[in-house]
Amino acid sequence: MLTSILEQVKQIAINVGEYIRLEAATFQPTSIQAKGLHDLVSYVDKTAENRIVESLDKVLQGASYINEEGGQIKRSAEFTWIIDPLDGTTNFIHRIPHYCISIALMQNDYLVMGVVYDVGSNELFSAIRGKGSFLNNKPIQTSHAKSLTESLVATGFSVNNFAQMQPTLLVLEKIIRQTRGVRRIGTAALDLSYVACGRFDAYYEFGLHAWDVAAGALIVEEAGGVLSDFSGHKDYLFGSEIIAAAPSVYKEFQSIINSTFFSK
Repeated sequence: MLTSILEQVKQIAINVGEYIRLEAATFQPTSIQAKGLHDLVSYVDKTAENRIVESLDKVLQGASYINEEGGQIKRSAEFTWIIDPLDGTTNFIHRIPHYCISIALMQNDYLVMGVVYDVGSNELFSAIRGKGSFLNNKPIQTSHAKSLTESLVATGFSVNNFAQMQPTLLVLEKIIRQTRGVRRIGTAALDLSYVACGRFDAYYEFGLHAWDVAAGALIVEEAGGVLSDFSGHKDYLFGSEIIAAAPSVYKEFQSIINSTFFSK
């Protein structure tokens, strides 16, 4: 069943991605709305989400939804879709071609499917639990970096939650000093997907939501990566913080983040 559903979800992502691609060519700054401090949204986000939900309703009737623009619809069903219709809205608004569609499926409390579609590059990442991860239908794995000194790391910064600013900057300094560099590209779903295919060796971020990480997290896991929250536990889906890394660098990476964020 999941294999059939996945193929339909992939096509939905491609179709909605084409809509986003067309809108990007004519999008005007006057169409921007603010949900909160520096937290932007546009009619493109909302229309894309509506199209995704309408299509998913036909794929799996009766499922619940957790989605960025519509909020959480009560989880009363066995299956729950977790959707970000345009991850990287700020990039989209500023005409930076690095944004994506993220769609995950949760069965009870377990992620079972994830799709991340990079609209600009036409790259489609996907995974089904227990079946591996794929980029444009070709299998992918996390990197084989032997240590942090061989690693390229990705991160992001909350645009409106500054409660952890001091440890965030301290971790950033440590990571810069101990790795080949840090990238901040503005979309958590693609950061995670890049860890899954070995472009990044590790990724961490604070202040996230389930729709930011759900699909990408499963793709990382199925590609052989390790996931946790900053303390090393598994509350990364709803706990607002995540670490994703290749197995060979996870312990070293998590130790730096944990010791900095939770130091007394």
